[in-house]
Amino acid sequence: MINYHISYTNPLTHFVDITLTIPQNRQQELYLQLPAWRPGRYELQHFAQKLRGISASANGEPIPIGKTTRDRWLVKAAGTETIEIKYSFFARQMDAGGSWLDEEQLYLNPINCLMAVEAREQEPCQLQLSIPTDWQIACGLPEKEKHMLEAANFDALVDSPLIASGSLKKETFEVNNIPFYIWVQGDCKPGWEKIKQNFAAFTKEQLEVFGEFPVPEYHYLNEILPYRFYHGVEHSHSTVITLGPGELLMQPSLYKEFIGVSSHELFHTWNIKKIRPKEMLPYNFAQENYFRAGYVAEGITTYYGDYMLARSGVFTAAQYFEELNTTLQRYFADYGRHHLSVADSSFDLWLDGYKPGIPDRKVSIYIKGALTALLLDLQLRQATRSTASLDTVMRKMWENFGRRDVGYTEQDYAQLVDEVAGQSFRSYFDEYINGTAPLEPALDEALRFVGCMLKEQENPLLHEGRYGFKVSSDQVVKVTAVAPDASASKVLSIEDELIALNGRKLENNLQQLLSLKPVGVELTLFREKQLRVVQLQQDEKSYYSKFTIEKRADATAEQKQHFKLWLKQDF
Repeated sequence: MINYHISYTNPLTHFVDITLTIPQNRQQELYLQLPAWRPGRYELQHFAQKLRGISASANGEPIPIGKTTRDRWLVKAAGTETIEIKYSFFARQMDAGGSWLDEEQLYLNPINCLMAVEAREQEPCQLQLSIPTDWQIACGLPEKEKHMLEAANFDALVDSPLIASGSLKKETFEVNNIPFYIWVQGDCKPGWEKIKQNFAAFTKEQLEVFGEFPVPEYHYLNEILPYRFYHGVEHSHSTVITLGPGELLMQPSLYKEFIGVSSHELFHTWNIKKIRPKEMLPYNFAQENYFRAGYVAEGITTYYGDYMLARSGVFTAAQYFEELNTTLQRYFADYGRHHLSVADSSFDLWLDGYKPGIPDRKVSIYIKGALTALLLDLQLRQATRSTASLDTVMRKMWENFGRRDVGYTEQDYAQLVDEVAGQSFRSYFDEYINGTAPLEPALDEALRFVGCMLKEQENPLLHEGRYGFKVSSDQVVKVTAVAPDASASKVLSIEDELIALNGRKLENNLQQLLSLKPVGVELTLFREKQLRVVQLQQDEKSYYSKFTIEKRADATAEQKQHFKLWLKQDF
């Protein structure tokens, strides 16, 4: 069995010492591969940047080891039966995909730092932790002995993050006889009864969608931080969530984020950990895994994350609409929706998917993916008079692909949609998934089926709505975006630093000065450190409109009934 040993000397250096022991070697040349990326974030992350002091030995004597690529090593093993690899890893990245070591805890995402032994990835692995004896370990892997975890293979090992600490808090709840563990590391006062009640409610609702759970138990690993933060990453038996500030955990503004991300990550247990695109089954950790189905993997999951909270009664319909409206604002604030489809944006995750990128180039697979999932759900309900829905599609995706460990293609997914609808949905895929057609008309029509509507209102911020440009909200007023067809695009550029309007210094008063309805607007600004004065004209049309989903005052009894079937709440 391949063994990984984790230890450290001084936690304040944040260096973790790793020893990889490879028994029963028969190779003359042995190759080691450190993952180049991690599932849940589809970009190369170059974890090898954080390794130091790599050496190899056999029988207590050093043997040659050297790189063949940025994160692949060749060991001149010469057939020696037992090989030992040693190196240190810098664990100082506190987010849901990183690792962290200090005097209070060891939080480790093994995919950041553990090397695979090529051609032996399917063998069982052990992970031995040299940590204080009174520390607990929160992890989806079984603890076979004290502080020793065991995994069926390398993939299972690196898909199992852990928190080891002497101050972990833990509560457990069950749904359908499946145990769910909620671990909390950090300074906070969880309202356990409310948390367990809400978690059990959305868990039950998700289980009803799929009919069964892919794993025998599940662990929520929560790093609750003393500063504002929000991040979650899915794993097969667990999730890591980093959230803060801890003192606000049970306050409505942060608590809704806590349960929202928890519901989202739980849905991933089916959708991406098991229901997986063909291009990612199995994962290839050495290089990019290009795929176009991000609108399924992340978009549908983003939709269901909050939707399950409404269907389970954790959110009221009004609270759910608030979340939908936030998604709408993020979507319509970006003109990238006119330039790159959500499927192509999925492929380009490996290019720049998690960076702002150039203006208006792409869309978010999370945001547009969620809105196209909402549209599809409502259109399916309308096509079948509420006898089928996106639930039906996802149940079939689980039965046909996830349960059988078979990867799906985009065509497989589209065919299932047609099958459930009893008619062709090709126009949906051509226009909204593989194309850039406006969502507004179709979404408004689909919402009508459940007695709702998509309402457009002028942006109340005058510089956005009437003049067509956005600014940063910090002390320095900088232009962050300009609507491509606004007259402002002829005189303003991103990064322009605005300092005065009609001779008045700008200091959180841009809205007030524009409210005076000046006949002309003279903006004084710095551009590339040079002082400029430009004349700004107000357009007749409006920009960056605000869209909201609202109930229709004239909703019929039938529409109200379909609303209830959709949200499981009275209209």
